[in-house]
Amino acid sequence: MTPGHLSGKILIVEDEPRLAQLLSDYLAAAGYLTCICSDGDAALHMLRQQRPDLVLLDWMLPGRDGLGICQEVRQFSNVPIIMVTAKIEEMDRLMGLETGADDYICKPFSPREVVARVKALLRRAPPGASAPAHSDSVGELVIDTARYQATLMGQALDLTPLEFRLLCTLAQAPGRVLSRSQLIARLHEDQRAISDRAIDSHIKNLRRKLAPVTPGTELIGSIYGVGYKFEGAQVRCVTG
Repeated sequence: MTPGHLSGKILIVEDEPRLAQLLSDYLAAAGYLTCICSDGDAALHMLRQQRPDLVLLDWMLPGRDGLGICQEVRQFSNVPIIMVTAKIEEMDRLMGLETGADDYICKPFSPREVVARVKALLRRAPPGASAPAHSDSVGELVIDTARYQATLMGQALDLTPLEFRLLCTLAQAPGRVLSRSQLIARLHEDQRAISDRAIDSHIKNLRRKLAPVTPGTELIGSIYGVGYKFEGAQVRCVTG
């Protein structure tokens, strides 16, 4: 099937050829460019080279399994990942999500549901999510969402809960400029009490706490009249 308009590139990591081709056909009909891989190591190479917009990742693969692949991908990319597997137990689903997957589909499934999940996840994914960290990054920012802790280049950051959520919001969309209203909306329970001026104040405090760790490098940049963006450090999220 040849789509008239390509909406993005999907990497299908699946060792069952007929199932992989079925997914590819449905996604192509929906306007996506697809590539298929049946091997975990090859999938990692393809992901680094081709930078797909989303990965459909089978859990059970020969050699390295989907969980191991997902963990390694999260070391260098925030590309959306949908885990596809025959495992249906709740603990298995939670394990996949905690490893870094964004969604989970159990076999057998409807190919139309897969396409719908792909569309929904790509709508939520920030632009450039699949891009690897910049080679000129100053170091690694590790965000532990379970413990509300963040470390930069191995040094713990003393952040308030709101500063932590603000840093998470910016760091999870590296290079993307977020307006003050977008930042307010993404801080959830506190959004009613936050003004544009307060966001500026929290950004100032964040910069002050990051500065001693990365002297001479400003990780949170500002675009006059638009908003703020995070760049210059590799980002890794863990769940405790």
